[in-house]
Amino acid sequence: MIRQILFIVSLLFITSNVTSQNDEWKILGTKDVTFKQDEDIINLRGDEKNIKKFKIKCTQGTLKLKKIVVYYKDNTEDEKKPNGTGLISKGMSSFTFLINKDKTPNKIGLIYEAIGNMVITKRAKIQLLGRE
Repeated sequence: MIRQILFIVSLLFITSNVTSQNDEWKILGTKDVTFKQDEDIINLRGDEKNIKKFKIKCTQGTLKLKKIVVYYKDNTEDEKKPNGTGLISKGMSSFTFLINKDKTPNKIGLIYEAIGNMVITKRAKIQLLGRE
């Protein structure tokens, strides 16, 4: 009886670890942002196209996210606006943006501007993170 309980507990533990590993955010691209309005497109390759949601993380400086456009494989576009002010500082992430579940994303366009002291930081750095 004790062996059966231990087996079930072990199985649940292993299953939860595998599930949590699949839910990790992975880096889809990184960009350096100059201190002016800027626009970048990040092309998705291979399994990166299987994402269901994504977010922007600022790793240096401060960024004002203005708009995001998801370009799908069927040549349609989905424009997304950031929640709140769209202001992201070092170490912070944007809210999560969802991908249309019936479509495959091909690339993601980012429209933003870096904010801050040009003398100290020179530019902001961001990461595009995706999750299945």
